[in-house]
Amino acid sequence: MTSTHTPLPAPQTLVGASLAQHEPLVAATRGQAIESIHYGSAVVLDPQGNVLRHRGDRQAKFYPRSALKPLFAVGLLRAELELTDEQLALASASHSGSQRHQDVARSTLSDAGLRVEDLGNSTDLPYGTAEREAWLAAGGTATQLAQNCSGKHAALLALCKLKGWDLPGYLTDGHPLLELLRDTVQELTGEKITQQSTDGCGTPVYLLSLAGLARGFARLALAAPGSEEARVAAAMRSYPELVAGEGRDVTALMRSIPGAIAKDGFEGIQAVALTDGTALAVKIADGGDRARMPITAALLAEHTTVPGELLSSPALGGGQPVGLLAAL
Repeated sequence: MTSTHTPLPAPQTLVGASLAQHEPLVAATRGQAIESIHYGSAVVLDPQGNVLRHRGDRQAKFYPRSALKPLFAVGLLRAELELTDEQLALASASHSGSQRHQDVARSTLSDAGLRVEDLGNSTDLPYGTAEREAWLAAGGTATQLAQNCSGKHAALLALCKLKGWDLPGYLTDGHPLLELLRDTVQELTGEKITQQSTDGCGTPVYLLSLAGLARGFARLALAAPGSEEARVAAAMRSYPELVAGEGRDVTALMRSIPGAIAKDGFEGIQAVALTDGTALAVKIADGGDRARMPITAALLAEHTTVPGELLSSPALGGGQPVGLLAAL
């Protein structure tokens, strides 16, 4: 059977035009040797939005993946969607798939008169390790509600129901929902979107600079009380366990740094903003998730107190620490 899909470009045709100038950010040691190195880029903005520090490539653009969710949530509120703070935190989340996470996503659908079957995101097992093991032990299988983006998709559908927009086609190009999301991201980041693709769950994802992503998070941290940006920030601060989950580093970061707003994204993305508007964004070149938090924590430590467990993690040999994963 002949495929109708447009052929994808081979990687070697893309590298020359898009290879970012990353630098070594994180190293894993074992004994007295460096065993592995993760390259990447990072940008730190001061409270006025100026580049305070950068590592690697400050000009390159990357897909922020799930770090876009809090910005999407601002757009939903601007369009007059009513959500509880728990529902809003979950709409901004890559949740672990616990029963509480799934219940909050279900409540967003129920409040809008929608069903779980209306969800258009991909199916998956719970993202959190403990949650996934418990789910499988109970006989669970991959579902849309367990997938880490179900809170976002439930909120997207709720807005479509409110506005009378097409529900089955809410992820289709040209849908007014997707126009709203794009416009919101452009406004919050201060960058014109010139290229986009599709995230793993089915929503759009846009190429942005790290400075643009950090700028968007600073807008949340500095938002005037009563604004939609402030509401998203308040929900995330009030429910960090819904933004990620127990045992997750993003939840630990928000609990340990008062007022911090943090969101990770697949392929080594992290964004954080502090209460004074200092903001940063990180991209790990190889997409390695383990390198994301050590460099983020090291950069944050120049501005605030950061717990040691976020700065580094041990490499084990025979069950004992014999090395370290930490920022260079």
